Amino acid sequence: MTENLTHRQKMLTFAGILLAMFLGSLDQTIVSTALPRIVADLHGLDRFTWVATAYLVASTTLVPIYGKLADTYSRRKIEVAAVSIFLVGSMLCGLAGEFGDLPLLGDGMNQLVVFRAIQGFGGAGLFAMAFIIIADLFPPAERGRYQGFTGAVFGTSSVLGPLLGGFLTDQGSNWIPGVAGWRLVFYVNLPLGLVALWFILTQMPALRPQTEAKPLDYFSAFLLMTGLGPLVVALQINKTAYPWTSPFTLTLLGVAAASLVLFVVRSMRHDNPILDFNLFRNHVFRTANGALFLLGGAFLGIIIFEPLFMVNVLGVTATKAGVSLIPLSMGVVLGSLLAGQMVSRFGHYKRWMMGGLVVLLGGLSLLATMPVTVGYWQVLAYLLLCGVGLGPTMPLYTLAIQNAIEPHLMGQATSASQFFRQIGGAITASVLGAILTFTLAHSMPASATPVSPTAQQTTVSEGPALPASVAGAPASPAMRSAFSSAISRVYMFNIFLVLGGLFMTLFVPELPLRKSNSPDTLVPSAE
Repeated sequence: MTENLTHRQKMLTFAGILLAMFLGSLDQTIVSTALPRIVADLHGLDRFTWVATAYLVASTTLVPIYGKLADTYSRRKIEVAAVSIFLVGSMLCGLAGEFGDLPLLGDGMNQLVVFRAIQGFGGAGLFAMAFIIIADLFPPAERGRYQGFTGAVFGTSSVLGPLLGGFLTDQGSNWIPGVAGWRLVFYVNLPLGLVALWFILTQMPALRPQTEAKPLDYFSAFLLMTGLGPLVVALQINKTAYPWTSPFTLTLLGVAAASLVLFVVRSMRHDNPILDFNLFRNHVFRTANGALFLLGGAFLGIIIFEPLFMVNVLGVTATKAGVSLIPLSMGVVLGSLLAGQMVSRFGHYKRWMMGGLVVLLGGLSLLATMPVTVGYWQVLAYLLLCGVGLGPTMPLYTLAIQNAIEPHLMGQATSASQFFRQIGGAITASVLGAILTFTLAHSMPASATPVSPTAQQTTVSEGPALPASVAGAPASPAMRSAFSSAISRVYMFNIFLVLGGLFMTLFVPELPLRKSNSPDTLVPSAE
């Protein structure tokens, strides 16, 4: 499919999809620092968690559908559509509330939530298509070094996002009179996205699938969205207002379960399913995705709960707590690039997977045993170690899956790996929040004054109601001890997740990396 492309064409295409992926990953972090100003301008404190939830729901549910579309139509057309939808959503987010209340949409905050969902519809494709197109451009034996850059892009955006979001929010109002700085957080996507579109439209080949196109099963797509959408919402909503046993939460979970069961039944009977369940017969696909499900949760657990430790145990400012995640992101960049290069040079992806997880276990063990008196710089060193261990998980599990799958199923198989990582993170975040809430409820001093859950919510997952120290009040020694104990339990659970991922990785077959994308080079033992 790409044998006749020059190296220059491949690299320009590669640059375009990395830039598009950078947009999607940057958007997940750049908005967080602008949210307080957005909430103040749009008067939407009661709905501000939905700004993140709407994007998460949309991006999670569409990932498998993008994979199927990539196996059916030209990859270039799908990538152009994804970037275009993302840019339209970005422009609309920047305009939210500018024209007052709108019919059907209501006030500016409601508009922003809806427009963030549109962004998410495009954002899902930016991630899924990046790995699919890289698989088209480079054979497995070379692919590791290029997929390693995807982890580097993710890590870099994790560092730049909060810093750029804060800068634009604070200073952007001085650049364009009458335009609030937070709106530039969304408008900044437009010039970058247009550059990415130029690369894709002028340099990227069509990359058509090798099999005859069949119509998309729209009913299966509907079932998938009505299953995953309510599931993610049920996991993300404020459990103080909507406990697990509340009618609303139970209804969401019931709808999700029924729709997903129907989706599986439909998929197993349809001749052109959204997700071919025969993929689960492939031992590499099955075990690698099981590991990704667990490791996605472990990664998100560090991102969510480490800032809470910094603020409520060490007593640092929220800004300094956010900056503390930079070593984690830089470790991911280093680990991802190093693992990708080593695999492309020497092969043997499995040893690098397991080596990374051993390093991650070491870092998590240090985090789980931190005393209240731990130093700020010690924590940064532990986070750097965790990042180095997490880095190989970004490219290598997907590489192992792609190496074992027939080319005509590449889109479905690749998007499935992204989906299992994301849904694993969403489910685990909810479990970790429950662990933290339960532990704090049994160890928090009776005099501690909780704040509103929405007032303290800073991540995509619903956390527990926290004491006043989150809002800036000094924490008492007893409260610091309670938080330290609770977050240690969270990290212990994370250690079990990584051990589970390591156990699953033990059973991932080590197949020779193919030197061609031809179906004839597929190793028979992959099945």
